[in-house]
Amino acid sequence: MTGADGFVGPYVVKALHEMCAPADIIVTTKGGGHHPAFGKTRKLDVTDMENVDAVIAQASPTHVVHLAGIAAVATASHDPDAAWAVNVGGARHVARAILTHTPDCWMLNVGSGLIYGETAKRDRSLAEDALPAPVDEYGATKTAADFALGTLARQGLKVIRLRPFNHTGAGQTEAFAIPAFAAQIARIEAGAIAPRLRVGNLEAERDYLDVRDVARAYALCVNHADHLPPGLVLNVASGVPRKMRDLLDILLSRSRCDIAVEQDPSRMRASDIPRIAGDASRIRNLLGWQPEFTIEETLDDVLDGCRAQVARH
Repeated sequence: MTGADGFVGPYVVKALHEMCAPADIIVTTKGGGHHPAFGKTRKLDVTDMENVDAVIAQASPTHVVHLAGIAAVATASHDPDAAWAVNVGGARHVARAILTHTPDCWMLNVGSGLIYGETAKRDRSLAEDALPAPVDEYGATKTAADFALGTLARQGLKVIRLRPFNHTGAGQTEAFAIPAFAAQIARIEAGAIAPRLRVGNLEAERDYLDVRDVARAYALCVNHADHLPPGLVLNVASGVPRKMRDLLDILLSRSRCDIAVEQDPSRMRASDIPRIAGDASRIRNLLGWQPEFTIEETLDDVLDGCRAQVARH
């Protein structure tokens, strides 16, 4: 697993242990060293081809779950050179090392539903054959990596190209909307800040999943990879678009105090897509996957996680 120290990594490791046959999971992080969830991790900087080559050659994995990447739209926009180096160059480095040293290995590449971008304005529900039309640097890098790996599949790379839509859960950073809402609520409840919650565009509609459902989808792909065609694209989505305002209202209904909501111009994005929802029929039909957690359960977990973090500090 690359990028195991990101938000999704610990959830995927847990899902793999629960759902897959006993196996060694080689956990890698950019800097290596100790990680609170995994203990010792192996150093793997995906932008360093020599490092990637050496780790893949030594480990000789049967599957690589490629999570490493710049995951926040704002971060990619702020430093596009890094986003292209990590999200595109990193994916290609991993793929090339697999083809060189362990060509029977499956690569699960984690892309994004934001690949579809502008097409979401025309299509009510985006299936895998919808036209990719990214509207920002992040979406462009994810599209380029997805296409590059699709080309390498024609050269023998056993790759599954995953396109997850929005997902959240306890432990996600405040670079993302839901934990940004929840963290402010937790600080307000603790008396750390004034009872005003600053938000961006609440009219945008997004297709949200629980991170545990997403992790389970990845584990299912590992389990069934040998029965899937190389280069396969799989959306991971609920298919249900929800207004950000409605999600915020659920969080506010759980709050222990009265909170005013204020729009913050700095949180607005010019490239915002008004509505996006994915069609996950393919992964449901092929692997029997479907979401198990309700949006209320997910939001409760995010808020409880933020409360616990505020209490620790």
